[in-house]
Parts: sequence; C-alpha cells; structure tokens
Amino acid sequence: MSRINKLHTLAACLAVSLPALADEQPSPALTLPSTAITDSRDPQTVDLATPTQAGSRLNLSALETPASTSSITAAQIQQRNNTTVQDAVTRSPGITFIGTPGDGGTGLSARGFTGQSSVMTLFDGSRLYAGAGTLTYPVDPWMVERIDVIRGPASVLYGEGATGATVNVIPKKPFSSDIRNHLRLGYGSWDRQQLGLDSGGSLSERLSYRATLNQQAGNGWVDRTASRSLAFSGALRFDASDDLSFTLSHDRGDAQPANYYGTPLIDGHLRSSVRNKNYNVSNDQQRYHDEWTRLTSDWTISDSISASNQLYYIKSRRHWRNAEEYAWDAGVIQRGSFLEIKHNQEQIGDRQSFTFDHSLFGLASRTVVGAEYNKIRFNIDSNSPYEDGYTDPLDPWRPAPGGFHSADPTRPQTLSKTSTFSLFAENRTQLTERLSLVTGIRRDQNHIDRNDLVKDTREDQSLRGGNWRAGLVYALTDDLSVYGQYSTSEDGVGDLLTLRPEQRLELTEAKQTEFGLKQRFWDGRGEWTLAAYHIVKKKLPVYDVVSKRSQQAGQQTSDGLEASLELALGNQWQLSGNAALVRAKYDDFTQLSRGVSYDRSGNHPQDVPRRTANLWLSKAFGQSVDTGIGLRYVDARYTSAANDQRVPGYTVVDANIGWQVLPDVRLGLQVNNLFDREYAQSSYSGEQWLLGAPRSYFATVDYSF
Repeated sequence: MSRINKLHTLAACLAVSLPALADEQPSPALTLPSTAITDSRDPQTVDLATPTQAGSRLNLSALETPASTSSITAAQIQQRNNTTVQDAVTRSPGITFIGTPGDGGTGLSARGFTGQSSVMTLFDGSRLYAGAGTLTYPVDPWMVERIDVIRGPASVLYGEGATGATVNVIPKKPFSSDIRNHLRLGYGSWDRQQLGLDSGGSLSERLSYRATLNQQAGNGWVDRTASRSLAFSGALRFDASDDLSFTLSHDRGDAQPANYYGTPLIDGHLRSSVRNKNYNVSNDQQRYHDEWTRLTSDWTISDSISASNQLYYIKSRRHWRNAEEYAWDAGVIQRGSFLEIKHNQEQIGDRQSFTFDHSLFGLASRTVVGAEYNKIRFNIDSNSPYEDGYTDPLDPWRPAPGGFHSADPTRPQTLSKTSTFSLFAENRTQLTERLSLVTGIRRDQNHIDRNDLVKDTREDQSLRGGNWRAGLVYALTDDLSVYGQYSTSEDGVGDLLTLRPEQRLELTEAKQTEFGLKQRFWDGRGEWTLAAYHIVKKKLPVYDVVSKRSQQAGQQTSDGLEASLELALGNQWQLSGNAALVRAKYDDFTQLSRGVSYDRSGNHPQDVPRRTANLWLSKAFGQSVDTGIGLRYVDARYTSAANDQRVPGYTVVDANIGWQVLPDVRLGLQVNNLFDREYAQSSYSGEQWLLGAPRSYFATVDYSF
C-alpha cells in the first residue's frame, strides 16, 4: 500500500472514531475559530498594546514603536486559509509574493524593493543567510505561533539586508500546564492530504515541551507536479530557577515541492488551454532539506538587568535538476535552460544581549546591548556555465516529458566561507510622560573567502557597514500615538555568500524617513494604523532577465502609504483590512543588456505592484459555527527594468466555514480562489508566468485532547 493510500485510510478511520473518543473524554469547549494550542489559555491575540519583538529588542508594543509593524497569530493563519508562511505574510500591508522555484518559492516584495537581500526572513529571531538568492525554510505554518513583520529598513536590528521589510517567524514554544494535544486530518482537491499533530505541556514542575509534526502530500493542479513535505519542530524548556531557563529546540523540514516553472505565453497571451500543462522534463528534481538547532538561555540577573543568549546551528541541502525556460516559437514551445544545481550550506552562530532598565539624566530608560557572530560555509555544485544551447521543440498542448540532457557536466563550482561579527545597541528614553525617544545603532564586519573550484583560484573580500535609526513617539492618549523616524540600512549585492570578490561591488545604501499614526478605539474592539515613508537606495542590484545577472543601479526612490483597520463589530462580526500604495522609480540606472546600454531612469522597478489590498470578514453563529470570506488584490507588475512587459493584476477571493460538532471536535471546509480566477502570482520571465491555483477545496477534522 502506498504512503498516500495509507494516509487516506488513516484519515477515514480517525474521522469516524473521533466523535466516539470525544464522548469518552469530554473537555472544555474551544474558543472559535479553532487553532493549535499555544498556551493553556485561550488562543493568543496580539493588538497594538501587546509587547512584541516585531520592531525592537526592547519588548515594546506597536504603540510604543516608531515603525510600521504587524503581527499574525496562529489563529489568523488557520482562519484565513494560509497554506505557507509567505501566504500568511502577504495578508499584511504592502507585502506581495514574487517567489519562484529558483529562490525556494519564498521571494517577497515590500516598499518597492524585492528579493532575499531586501526582504529578510528570520526564524525565532535568527537569520539564515541566503545562498545564491535562495531560502527554503521556514515555509510550513503549522509550526508557527506568530509572525512579526517590521516594514522599512531593519539593519540596525538584524544586520546587512532588509530595506523593504523583515519577517520574523516565531515557532510554537513550550508552556507550563497540563499536556494538551491537537490532531488535524485534512483532504482536498488534487488529492491534497494533511496529517498534523501539535502537543505540549509540562513534564514536571520545571520541565516543559512542545512538539509539532506536519505531513502533507498532493498531486498538484498542473500535470506531473506531485509534492510532499514533512516538517517537525520540537522544543524542551528547563526552568533551572525562577530567574533562569534553558530551551533546546530542533526544527526540520524535508520538502519536494510541486516542480512547476511556469506557463509560457502563446503569441504574448495566456491561454487557458495550456494552464495545467507541465513542460518540465520527466526526471526533474527539486528537493530541500533544512535543519535548525538552537540553545536559548534567558536569565533575569536582577530587577533591572536581564540577559539572553542563543547559540544555533543551521544546515541546508538543496537540489534542482530541471529544464527551466519555455518559449513560444512559431507553433511550438522551445524548452531549454537545462540546469542542475546543488547547495550545501552550514551556519553556526551565537547572539548575546543584555537588557538594562535604568535612569538616564533622571529619565526612565531601557537599553539593550549585544553582539552576534556567524560563520557560514556555502558550496555550489552545478553544470555551469549552462551554455550548451540545447532546446527541445514541444507540442504546446501535448508536451512530451523527455529527459534532462546537458553537455555541461555537474561538478563542484564554488566554495565560500563567510564570517560576520556585529555589535548592536538600542535605547528607549521617556523624555516626558507622553514623549519617548527610541534609538539604535549597529556595526557589522563581514569577510568573504571564496574559492573558484573550476579555475582553482581563491579571493577574499572584507565589507564593513554601520547603521543607525532614531524615532520619536508621542502618546496623544493612552490609545493613540503619532511617530516619526529616520533609519538606514545596507544590503549585499545579491547576497554575501555568493558575492564575487573580483567584481569589488560595494554594499548598497538606503535611508528612510517615516511618519505614522496608531490608535485603539471602542474599548479595544477596534484599531487602525497609517504610515507614510520615503526611501532612497543607492548602488542597488537589479536583476536582468536576459543575462540572468544583476547590475548595480545608481539610485532608486520609493514613496508610499500603508493603512490597516481591525474591527470587532457587533453580533460576532469581525473585519480586518489593509491597503498599500507605493510609487517607486529608478532615478539613475544605465542598464547594459547584450552589449547595448539603455537608460532606465524613470522606470518602475520590476515585480513591484503600485497598489495592494487585503480584506477579511468573518462571522460566528453562537459557539458552534463560524464563517469567513477574504479578498486579496495585487496590482499589475512589470517583469523587467525595461518596463516593456507586465503581469496583469488580480483579485482572488477565499472562504471557509467551521462547525464545532463536539466540544473537542471541529470540522472545517476551506475554498480557495472561490470564483476560479485565472491569474499569475509571479513571473519567471516576461514570457513565462507562474499561475495561481484554480478553485480548490480542503476539508479538515480537528481533534483536541
């Protein structure tokens, strides 16, 4: 019996037996909507007054932070049909998905800037450095307790990178209480299946744990795109005393995602007749293996001093073998670009910080100081230079799978060793009862040692950078604040691990000015935010879809507005909405393409929509039934700096319904792309789009015990 058939059988058996089990062991009713248990209390809620690490290490709330921040809880992720971390993040203001298989399917765009070097992803506050523009972890939202987002430069907090935004994925943590378990079984369109388990609680007076496991599989809506994944997250917390605790965590992901590189345009147009065709080879390959181990210690030294340390080790293995480009050519699809690439990445690091509550010139003040060290080894094997020129002519409507073939052998190409050392500090000083000053500074030292294993040459390069920010927050009332801030950031050209020393390209530089308002009203049942920003970024990398390389532009500016609204209306109605408007352009960019120079000044950056919006409306009927419907809007995007082709905008509607049939059993039904909209999520090139999935359903059974 196949693994998929076994999962079918298990799901059917448990779906029948769970009500009987619930009758034998009744438990208190869950708060709707149902979600994984993250504490012994009700599901976590985060509002503007909740202290988070989203925009600072000072444990400030959003009302106290001079930046645009937001948090997405596990309950919201489950309620809004989010199947990936990226899907969840793009429900927040101004962030859009631009991922492709080449970047691990995790690429994002924010505030006019794109890619891993400008929109940074963290896991539990630590950064996995992107290798060749690729990140493959984390993507599974089942293990997520909360996702914190800070928009705008965050280099003061996390070092090189993050001009557009920083996304911090926080995994589920151990808690002290009776052991609680949550089992989910799911089945949906294209044989999609899920078996998830979340368990946590106290093992003894001082020992607690948390473990999540999620297995997914499916056949995919595009021909020959079966996928499967297994994600595990485990943590053990030991409270040595009331003031000292240690947490040992290990997280792992094994994924074989749907190997879909996009749909080619026919005579420049998207044709529904080829929407589900796969033009990849039959022996394609796309596998990711990621592991993340952390030892975290938290020590309250005194009433005014605390310390935190995180020692971590990260390992990633990736393998691609595909034909990646498909182009319409006089009645046939020419398949080419046969690439085989392997990544072997290891990272070890440690971050130590101290927090002081003290007086500064007689004013109440809090300061965080710390240091961080990383050492990264990154090895690439590939069949570079990918220039054998082979193409396969395919029937657009009946493409023959064929096999992978390349005249270039796969062999070791490069080995880089990158070390980074950083010192950082933040401070919040209460200038008056209503006015506070929040500042930060960071200094980074990066050294890249790169071996060309083909040419048997070695080069090294050192890059230094420093960033700072300063912001004022004025609390007009306890629930209304206005802020302004100035911040800087620096990015690598592409990413540090694959920076070519012979190019001698410098770190990019960005400066941002931001103003905003945040308010809670209706006794905490409503809140709204508004942010306006201006960013200037110099010497930034711009990807050329023709040469497949990045070039440095002179300058890009980005101006925008972001707004959000949360309302708890009467009769159990809830409304969540946000919108963003960005005006971005190249101020100074001469692009060299195929030996010809083009002036791109005044053009709009690629993969950047001018307008985005999200809306989610939910309604509960007593304690038994809840429903929700959501809308996601993304404006049109250019596919290159030339602005000669663009991907149309789209609006997609999702919906769900949940029924608490028993105190411990909940049935759910999710429908994605309710109106079966045909749209492109991202583009692999101007002539090849990665389409969003057609209308689909997913039914779930949740059992808590």
